[in-house]
Formats: sequence, structure tokens, C-alpha cells
Amino acid sequence: MNVVLSTLNAKYIHTSLALRYLKAFCASDFNIQIAEYTIKDPAMNIVSDLFQKQPDIVGFSCYIWNIEETITVINMLKKINPELIIVLGGPEVSYDTEYWMERLPEVDYVVMGEGEETFHHLLKELSGGRALYSVFGAAYRKDGRVIVNPPRPKLKLDDIPSPHRFTEDVPTLANRVVYFETSRGCPFSCQFCLSSIEVGVRYFDMERTKSDLLYLIDSGAKLIKFVDRTFNIKRDYAMGIFEFLIRNHRGCVFQFEITADIMRPEVLDYLAEHAPPGVFRFEIGVQSTNDETNNLVKRRQNFSKLTRSVLKVKESGKIDQHLDLIAGLPEENYNSFRKTFNDVFQLGPEELQLGFLKMLRGTGMRADADKYGYIYMDHAPYEILGNDILPFADLVRIKRVEDVLEKYWNAHRLDHTVTYLIREEFPSAFDFFQQFGDFWEAQGWQKIGHQLEDLFTRLLAFLRHRGTRRLDIVEGLMKLDYFLNHKYKPRKIWWDFKLDKSQQSEYFTQLAEHPEAVSDRFAALGMGEKDLHKHVTLEVVPFRLDRYLASGQVLADSQQLLVAYFPPDGSTGAQHFTLPLPPVMPAQRKSVN
Repeated sequence: MNVVLSTLNAKYIHTSLALRYLKAFCASDFNIQIAEYTIKDPAMNIVSDLFQKQPDIVGFSCYIWNIEETITVINMLKKINPELIIVLGGPEVSYDTEYWMERLPEVDYVVMGEGEETFHHLLKELSGGRALYSVFGAAYRKDGRVIVNPPRPKLKLDDIPSPHRFTEDVPTLANRVVYFETSRGCPFSCQFCLSSIEVGVRYFDMERTKSDLLYLIDSGAKLIKFVDRTFNIKRDYAMGIFEFLIRNHRGCVFQFEITADIMRPEVLDYLAEHAPPGVFRFEIGVQSTNDETNNLVKRRQNFSKLTRSVLKVKESGKIDQHLDLIAGLPEENYNSFRKTFNDVFQLGPEELQLGFLKMLRGTGMRADADKYGYIYMDHAPYEILGNDILPFADLVRIKRVEDVLEKYWNAHRLDHTVTYLIREEFPSAFDFFQQFGDFWEAQGWQKIGHQLEDLFTRLLAFLRHRGTRRLDIVEGLMKLDYFLNHKYKPRKIWWDFKLDKSQQSEYFTQLAEHPEAVSDRFAALGMGEKDLHKHVTLEVVPFRLDRYLASGQVLADSQQLLVAYFPPDGSTGAQHFTLPLPPVMPAQRKSVN
């Protein structure tokens, strides 16, 4: 039999770990091909490609982000070749399996839950005796009825061959995300999450894990995301992996899902001292800081301990942190969520992801939906449309917060500006993003695209509309942020320079003759006047920018000259320097920020 395993990933850079596990488990007995696409690919292109592979069986890995697109592909494939055997697997079809079999008559079999052994057994029966009743963990049709077999016992994880050793994956490792797991299961019981359904945690052998990681690193992987739901639940295992990767990372970046409130102080201390900057990233699901909400969804969380861990990691400056929130959890209304958002934003995460509750099939939340008056989408992704205390109107407003948060915080386009505005001009971070999001939609900007300079001009329009105080200071910070967004000297400027061309030329002459007046580091660049004209931009800011960047204090007692240097090769991005006005000679030398 010619078997093709396929899925529609959310993006091209993503890879399917599930398909590789299935192939690894079955490859010794069956001819298995992997065919990955994206949800943005035209269905006709996907169907044409699969058709050319001439499969006897096509298996699709199904998730909330791809199920509807996958159904379109399945329908077309079955019309073209009614004899083609279609098998579905993955979390989206592992629950309410009868529903899927009845909704999709084109589907012949469903593999439920952990699929490696079940899929292998199914292929054996399809190629031989066809004793389908014996394939535990599978659903099939018989005499017009759907038969759902009992679940299959869990595998010993080390009986599964490594999914990371396929030579065909090596050429693209550097350009795609590699997903990796050291364990399966979750110790917690959060009712909105499918991981809570499996009781207990099973681990892969440590030496096998290290061997696979080293193979991936040596083969060119640049980003490895660990999919363990709680990577640090077993302290000794987590420490063993951290220590191994610190010794062997070779520039590869690793992302972990961390439960921050159980991080031990000794682990935090070890990472603060030994973790190479930028090599580790932590994803931390906070979801809510409302104790009643957490109790209702059976989420155990100590926010004080979580705060201590997050701040300790942040203080080290070694590890970027991605914190997650879920809007729409039980008993969390608009004002309560505003507090949750502000509680978490105050921790200063490099990224704050604002998601919305989804009623996933198989979860306790979906079973209890009526209890809280939830209404939600009938089809994937099953996102809520409101409940008894959070109507749709409030959800739509929070959606605007999410939109502006992504553009102006998570993208790190205006870090200095947004930080200043939240601290000086708005009651809280949430209020800034909400008010700006409301203004953004009122202008109709959500219907059109934007370029980098649009982010600046639209923010400025909003700030002018609301009568923001000290807009001159805000504009100065915006100019700094704009320069820092460029690797090369920008051709496009969205403001009128404070200096005319003759004044700029006069400064360039002085800087060429006395670069030490700026700083020793600036002098070390060794630029002549011609290089300054090509690679430096000058602008006046109406306050002590150097003092503000050092202390956060705004001292508007004098102007400063902002000197933005763009290296010729664009390798490091813009560097900024300041010196006071009027022109400074060597006797008035100032240091760089």
C-alpha cells in the first residue's frame, strides 16, 4: 500500500511532529510519505499534489486550526477517487468521534488519541485480515453504522522510534520550527485544555532525548520548540536538559512551556548565572489572575510565586518571556479581565499574548458551557461569542486591545514610546491599548494594511486627537524608536527635521573633526564627513534623552542632538548617541547612553 500522511500547518515554517511519529512507527512495515501544506494553500493545489502521489491511503492530522480546510480537501479527493481510503487523526477528531464520522461520510476511519500503535495496527488489518474490531483506539463503519472501538492502552514512550532522524528533513531544518517533546501528559486539570484529560506524565529516556537534540543541532536546526505542557514539572529532568543545552546549543534557540509558580529558586539562580543570552525562551500560561475564575476551571496557580519567578528571569536579562492570557473564562467580566491584563503587563513580558476562550471538544469547559451561559461558534475554532457576564460587545472591545497589542507591543516597534505613554499618560496599559484600539477601528484602519511609518503616524494621530500632554516628548521618543527599527539609514521620514540641511552639514563637519565630543565609542567608528552623511541621521529632541533612557526621568530643561548611526553592512541595526545643544566641542564632551 502507498500511504501518504498529510496535514495543513498554520504556516510554512511549522512542521508536524505527529506525522513524523506515525511514519517512524510504521516505516519498517509500510511505504509512508509525508506531505505537508498550509491552511493558506489553495485546496486545488493540495488535492493536485496528493493525487500525483497516487496514494491508496491518505491520513490527515486534524486540529482546530485546519479541520475545516482539511474537510474541503477530503471532499475533493473522494470525488476524484471514491476508492481512496481516508483516515483522520489528531485532537480535533479524537473526541465526539461519532459526530465526525456522521458529518463526514467521506472518512473511512478515525484514529483516536495517541496514534502511533493504533495507526500501525489499522494499516496491518487493512493490508490483511481486516479484523477492524481488534484495532483499539479506532473508529470505522460497518453495515452503515459507526463503530467506535475501546481506547488503546498508553504506549511506553521509548517503544516509539525517534521522529527526528529523517534525512529528507535535514535540508529545511534551519528554515523551519522543529517541535520536540520530552514527555506526554500534564499533571494539572485545567478545564479549558485538552492536556488535562490524560492523567499523569510519561517521560522519554533522558539519553535518547539528548541524542535527538544533538542530532538536530548538528544538522542545522535554529529553533526548537518543546511541546511539553509543563516542561519543568520534574525538576531533575528539566535541569538535565537545561544544562545539556547550555553546553551544546551552538546558537540554536529553544522555547519551553513553563509553569512559573513552581520554578525552584535554585533553577532560577542557575539559569540567571549560566544561560546564554537569547538561547532560551519561556512561554508561561497565566490565563487569569482572578482566584475565583482559576478555582472554577480547576487551575492551581500562585500568582505571587509566579510573579517572583517571572521577575527573577527578567532581571537576569537572559531569557525572553511570552506570557499568555485567556479572555472569557468563567466569572471574568470586562473589568476583571482589565485587572488580569494589567497585573500581567506590569511584569514586563517581552510578549503578551491575548487569546479568547475556545470550547474545545472533550474539555470540561465545553461540558459546562450552559452553566455559565456560554454561546460559541458551532465549528472550529469554537471561540466563545459571549456568556452571562461578558457579552459579545465586551468581547469585541477586547479584540481591539488584542489587535493594537500585537502591533505596538509584541512587535516591539515602539517600545520606548509605549512604555512612556502607559506610565505617564494613561491610567493603565489596558486603557492605552483599549482607547487606541477603539480609535483605530473608528478610523477604519482595521480594513486596510499598514507599513512601518503608518504605525507611527497613526499613533500620533490618536495622541493628538485625545489632546495628549507633552506631545513633543512623545514625538522625540517616537523618532528614536523609528530609527531603531531600521538596519540602514531610512529613506522615508514621517516628520519634518528640526535641522535644515545647512545645520546638519555643519554638525557633520564638527562630528568628523571631533567625534570624541560624542563618546569614545562613537570616535572608534572612525567615520569621515562623507561616511557621516551616508550612515548617520541627526535630529533634535526637546529633552534630556540620555537621562531619560538611564533613569526614566523626563528632564525637559535642555535639548539634545540625537545621533543615529546605521552600520554599512546592516548587521547590528541602528546605534544611537546623544550630545547637548548648542554644538559641543571636546571640552564639553559627553558620554554615550
